[in-house]
Amino acid sequence: MTKNWAGNITFSAEVRSPRTVAEMQELVRLSDHVRVLGSGHSFNRIADTDGTLVSVAALPRIAALNPDDTVTIAAGLRYGEVTAYLQDEGRALHNLGSLPHISVAGACSTGTHGSGDANRPLAAAVTSTTFIAADGELVTLTRDDADFPGSIVSLGALGVTVELELETQPSYEISQVVYDGLPVERLGTDFEEIFSSAYSVSAFTDWVDPDVMVWRKMLAGTPYEPSWLGARLADGARHPIKAMPADFATQQHGVAGPWNERLPHFRLEFTPSNGEELQSEYFVPRAAAPQAFEQLKSLGNLMAPVIQISEIRTIAADNLWLSPSQGRDTVALHFTWIQDETAVRPVVAALEEALLPLGARPHWGKVFTADATTLRDCYPKVPDFIDLAAKYDPEGKFRNDYLNTYLPKER
Repeated sequence: MTKNWAGNITFSAEVRSPRTVAEMQELVRLSDHVRVLGSGHSFNRIADTDGTLVSVAALPRIAALNPDDTVTIAAGLRYGEVTAYLQDEGRALHNLGSLPHISVAGACSTGTHGSGDANRPLAAAVTSTTFIAADGELVTLTRDDADFPGSIVSLGALGVTVELELETQPSYEISQVVYDGLPVERLGTDFEEIFSSAYSVSAFTDWVDPDVMVWRKMLAGTPYEPSWLGARLADGARHPIKAMPADFATQQHGVAGPWNERLPHFRLEFTPSNGEELQSEYFVPRAAAPQAFEQLKSLGNLMAPVIQISEIRTIAADNLWLSPSQGRDTVALHFTWIQDETAVRPVVAALEEALLPLGARPHWGKVFTADATTLRDCYPKVPDFIDLAAKYDPEGKFRNDYLNTYLPKER
């Protein structure tokens, strides 16, 4: 049976991979229940179904620049494939996630985000989406359509996305430097200086170690200091987890290179890890970040037996209904755990008890314990999204246990 990337989920059905859009339309038309599996980088049952499980990875692999400098892509392409094409054409995306291995449609549909004070999440680059609705017909929505803000971070509830258009910008170069030994208390006291110091910034900690590692991804030519806020330039290449070898990490030491080879943490040609982990992530309003850090430090000893690393990033506000940064500038608090859900879930529950009162929103595709009522409070556009899903899927063809649990039709 098919498993997700982490190996903690075994899907209930074998994956079917039509080779043409017409074949996919027919498959959707004839199926009672359908879900789409992307690159499998979700850590819960968001993609599972006891009906027909499909992949769009075998559809024609379209990537083409348009006269308005948007790029039309097949939804199943991975970010690394799209970005390599764009770089060859002298174009770029505004933001990238830490892994170039994930599919574009899967990342957008779950709110995967990337990083940077001025950078909106990955899904904010989408200008048009085309999906197969429950009746098997193609639907295209653009930014001019009223339904568009609810259709991108869609959790697979509207249909099978087969094509996207993304806005692009001229290519640019990034230099990446890593600092060791930032005192953990400075995350709160110097928060603005730290996270505004580069195009994209990631801070890594386990919330027990007094020293934090910071990765600064700067526009090429930006000067940087050998010592900074009590931290020092790393004396070698680094992996986000200190004990891990840095072979798979992208180029560091301030060496300038193309945006698509520096903004991710890991190189496309290598798989950074293969399972043996779980992940959770919570998104707090930017103003609440220092308070959240204090809460997490107080929970450090509780997390210690199950945490591998925690990453802190910032994201600019967007208007997509189910986006974790909808309506507010946001700080993402990411947690990589050991692969032991029995041990991890009580820790996650404790995190939520501390972070949800601060306005935290759980990541749709990762491990969380919040219920439907809590999620509706966290994401104010949930009722509108439930209505939108019913509009395009009135019989619930794309629903599964996950959606029925967390986004039930009853309001």
